[in-house]
Amino acid sequence: MPKFKTLFKKNSDLQPGFKKNKESEQPSVPEGLFVKCPKCQEPLYKEDVVANHYVCPKCNGYFRIKAKTRVRMVADRHTFKEWFTGIETTDPIGYPEYPQKIASLKEKTHLDEAVRIGEATMDGMPVVIGVMDARFLMGSMGYVVGEKITRSFEEATRKKLPVILFCCSGGARMQEGITSLMQMAKTSAAVKKHSEAGLLFISMLTDPTMGGVTASFAMLGDIILAEPDALIGFAGPRVIAQTIGQKLPEGFQRAEFLVEHGIIDGVVPREELKETLTQLIRMHTTGVQKDKQMNAEEAAIDNQDSMVSGDSQQEEDSFEDSRETEEKLPETAWDRVQIARSSERPTCLDYVNEIFDDFYELHGDRHVMDDQAIVGGLAYLEGKAVTVIGVQKGRTTKENIERNFGMPSPEGYRKALRLMRQAEKFNRPVICFVDTPGAFCGLEAEERGQGEAIARNLMEMSDLKIPVLSIVIGEGGSGGALALAVGNEVWMMENATYSILSPEGFASILWKDSKKAAMAAEAMKITAGDLYDMKIIEQVIPEETPASMDNLVELAEDMKYRMRQFFEKYGHKTPQELADQRYERFRRM
Repeated sequence: MPKFKTLFKKNSDLQPGFKKNKESEQPSVPEGLFVKCPKCQEPLYKEDVVANHYVCPKCNGYFRIKAKTRVRMVADRHTFKEWFTGIETTDPIGYPEYPQKIASLKEKTHLDEAVRIGEATMDGMPVVIGVMDARFLMGSMGYVVGEKITRSFEEATRKKLPVILFCCSGGARMQEGITSLMQMAKTSAAVKKHSEAGLLFISMLTDPTMGGVTASFAMLGDIILAEPDALIGFAGPRVIAQTIGQKLPEGFQRAEFLVEHGIIDGVVPREELKETLTQLIRMHTTGVQKDKQMNAEEAAIDNQDSMVSGDSQQEEDSFEDSRETEEKLPETAWDRVQIARSSERPTCLDYVNEIFDDFYELHGDRHVMDDQAIVGGLAYLEGKAVTVIGVQKGRTTKENIERNFGMPSPEGYRKALRLMRQAEKFNRPVICFVDTPGAFCGLEAEERGQGEAIARNLMEMSDLKIPVLSIVIGEGGSGGALALAVGNEVWMMENATYSILSPEGFASILWKDSKKAAMAAEAMKITAGDLYDMKIIEQVIPEETPASMDNLVELAEDMKYRMRQFFEKYGHKTPQELADQRYERFRRM
C-alpha cells in the first residue's frame, strides 16, 4: 500500500476525486477516501470510521466531531432548531487581529461561534442540546459562548426542559481577557436557577474539556458523563509538569481516571450514547419506563393476589406467621450472625438486578474517589423510576478487596448522600440495601472525615422530602449501617443482624474477652425478631431457608411485593409529611 501522505497528495491536473501517483503514473486513491486516526495514526477508510461512530476500528481512538454531526447522532431527525444566533463578538481588550480571526473562522467552519445550542427531541421527548465545537478557537468560552449558554439555560428553565451539553473546550478565551473569566460565573448562575426549578442537566464531557469550562458549567451537571479517554481537567498535564515538576500518574486526567477518583458518574462509549441519554432523560422527566408500565391485566392479577392474600399477608408482614419457620432455621443469635456474614448470601447487586429493571449505576462523590463499597444509581421498579443505593460486598477475595469487604469510606457515604439529594430534586423514592460489618476505620478514612460523613447522612436523610426505604439484607454494623437506614421504614431479612457493633467487639469491650462473642450476640438483641419486638424495625422478610442464589428469585418477588405496598402507603403523603413521619419514627425510640 502507498504511504499515507501519498494517498492525500493533491494533483490539480486530474479530474475531481481522482489522483495519480507521479512516479508510476498509475491511478491512486480518490481524495477524501482515507482519514488518519488521531491516536494510532493509521490510515482508515472514511466510510468505516463514519459507520463506527467516528471511532477508529483499529485502536478505538475517538475522532473529534463537528457540532452538526454530534446533533445528528443524538437528536431525532430534523428536529433541532438552533437558538440565539447572531450575537456579536466583542473585543474587550483590543487583542490584535481578534475580530479578523473570528470572521475567518465563521467563514471556514460555517459556525456562528464555538457552541451550537437549541431545542430538539430525543425519542420524541423535548430537550435542549448544546455542542461545543473544537474547530472554533478550540471551543474556548468568550462572551458569545457564555451568553448563548446562559440564555439557553434561562429559556430551558422557562420552558421546563432538560439540558444536555457536550463540552469540548480549551477553557476561557484568553483573547477576551477578564470578560471571558466572567462567563464562568454567569453560566454557573444560570445552571443554578435551572436546577432550582427541578430540571435535569446532563453534562457530557468530550476530548478535551479543560480550564474555565471545567471549572464552571461542565462540572455542574446532575449527571456528568464522558467519552472514553477524554482529557478532562482544570490545569493541563503539561502545565502541571512544567509549573511544579510533578510526575503525573498513568492516564492522568483521562475520563477513566476521573471515574476512579469520584469526579464524574461514568464513561459512555459513543455507540451507546443516544440510548443512554434517552434513558436518563425519560427517568428524570416522565419517571415512567417506556413500554413497561403495568397493563390492566397485570393490575387485575395483582389486585386478585391482594384479595387472596388478605390479612394473612399482613400477618406475614408483621412477622407473626414467619416465626413458624424458625424450627427449620438456626435457633441462636450467633447462628444468625454466621448466616448474615455468609458469602453465599445474595449481595446488594444480586437483589438490584433481580428486582429492578434498567439499573444505571452512577459513580463518585464528586470530590475524592468512587468508593466501590457503595453502589448507587437509577432504576425502574415496575415502570416507576427510583434511586437505589446499597453496600456491596464481594464473594471472592479479589472482589472483597475491590469492595473493601463492604466497609464504606467517607466518600461512599458522600456518594450515597449525593444520590439521595438528586432523588429528592426529581421526586424519586430511595431504596437502600444495607449489608456491612461497619464503616471503614482506617487511617485514611479518619483523615477524610469518616465521622462527619456518617453524621451528615443521618442529618440530611432525616429531612428528605421523598419516601425512603431501608432493608438490612445481611450485616447491619453500627453507624456504618445506620448511615443508610434513616428510612420511613426499615426492614430486615430474617437472618440479618443489626447491632451497635460486632459481637466480638462488644465482648472485648465489656467483658474483655472476644471469645464470648456468641454470648454477646444473645445479650445484644441483634436479630430481626428481637428488633421487631423492640419496634426498631417495621417488617421482617421471612427466609424459609437461608437466603442464597438458589432462592433469590422467590425472595426478590416477595421483596418487590412489599415495596409495592410501601409505595402505596407513602406515595400519597406530602413531602413535609414524609419528613415529619421519619422524624417522629426516630423520636419515639
